[in-house]
Amino acid sequence: MRALVTGASGFVGCHLVAHLAACGDEVTTSEAEITDPEALESDFSGCRPEAVYHLAAQADVKASFTAAAATLRVNVEGTFNVLDAAHRAGAARVVVVSSADVYGRLEPAELPVDEAAPMLPVTPYGASKAAAEMVCLQAGAGRGIDVVRARAFNHLGPGQSNRFVAAALAARIAQNERTGAETVPVGNLQARRDFTDVRDVVRAYRLLAERGVCGEAYNVCSGVSLSVGELAEALVARAARPMRLITDDKLLRPVDVAEVRGDSSKLQAATGWHAEVKLERTLDDVLDYWRRVTAGSELPPLGDSQ
Repeated sequence: MRALVTGASGFVGCHLVAHLAACGDEVTTSEAEITDPEALESDFSGCRPEAVYHLAAQADVKASFTAAAATLRVNVEGTFNVLDAAHRAGAARVVVVSSADVYGRLEPAELPVDEAAPMLPVTPYGASKAAAEMVCLQAGAGRGIDVVRARAFNHLGPGQSNRFVAAALAARIAQNERTGAETVPVGNLQARRDFTDVRDVVRAYRLLAERGVCGEAYNVCSGVSLSVGELAEALVARAARPMRLITDDKLLRPVDVAEVRGDSSKLQAATGWHAEVKLERTLDDVLDYWRRVTAGSELPPLGDSQ
């Protein structure tokens, strides 16, 4: 299969490109600015992809509060441009990566959330992803473009930017191991999130390219929620020296959702996917990665979480 990936140099993009190549796909990466339609069209027309994976985005939820307009432009206008370029290049399928942030704040009785739930985002990032999904629906209904939406929940793994919680904690622990510091700053420990290893996430994306139903949205999640405090304690327990957590108000978000937990049964029914990588292995790999970064033996991550 000829595949084109936007945002290929990002955290998830790197893992996706590796997975596609391992599956025997012919992979082209587009690093064009997705707000530049001419640059995108040049990349797309050059490889005539059969499947397009759209990962490029402004994916920092916290940053979206101070750069809401830019987040909307990149994530909404950029998605339109990618769909247009894919259509012009004759792509048979576009997998657009959305986010669980489109669901917004959910009550315990509404969990695990499935794809029938309304989109009621509470963050600028979530609003941008919800708007991008509307662009996808219009592209399908109005232009006949084959689009599948993958609603990714929290994912983690080696190579993730330390702008995201698990990597940030691992980076602080790895630095403390070298300096002898004993405290690890943390934000909201009560927030509960549905974490999936990035290697499972990219498997889901390729399966959706093959087996997803045109026009549908699919949750990509584990179905289990873990508090940030539990995640932090599990990482600290892996430290080479004793450490303790301390709350840092600067790490708190202006708006935070108490719990996010998804239902992936629709994805499983359509593709046969299920999460395979155990959390214990993921945390070991994340911490080992940041130990290598801290020691200067590996380049730091490239950025986005898409």
